[in-house]
Amino acid sequence: MSDSDLSHFQKCVDKAKSTLEGGHDGEAIEAAARQLIKDARTGDLPEFIGDRIAKLEVIINMISDVEWQLAEDDRKRVLSALIYFCNPEDLIPDHIPGLGFLDDAIYVELVIRELRSEVESYEEFSAYRVAEEERRKESGLNPHVEREEWLADKRATLHARMRKKRTGRSDTKSWRLSF
Repeated sequence: MSDSDLSHFQKCVDKAKSTLEGGHDGEAIEAAARQLIKDARTGDLPEFIGDRIAKLEVIINMISDVEWQLAEDDRKRVLSALIYFCNPEDLIPDHIPGLGFLDDAIYVELVIRELRSEVESYEEFSAYRVAEEERRKESGLNPHVEREEWLADKRATLHARMRKKRTGRSDTKSWRLSF
């Protein structure tokens, strides 16, 4: 995408944010994003679109996972990125067969790039949680005993790394979404 394409897309995102921020809470934003996934799955989508819409689920899971315990400022940042999906009048109306979800897929790709450190950390946390549960079961241990302690250690490490990576990227000169 060219800089002018990205600039135009940012204007659409900004418009969605300005018209919707005051009237939507986190649950409404999450519900709108989940509905987009549900609606998108009912159609026959090109692979590019289907893959990106599936990635949206990781972001939604990240903000709704009670064991991940995303800090409020990080949660707001992610929700702000998702507010575009609340806008029924987005760049390309979703009801247009084959193309209706193209703008949503492009936006998901941009959001994934922008939230890269958050997504990578969450995916690592999720994989660790499953692997540690399995390891404990195989060792004859109850994976629920001291669960919060072993999750807290990993979570703290990943949250710190996530913020450090995000801060380290803030001085780059490439185009970035603002949310």
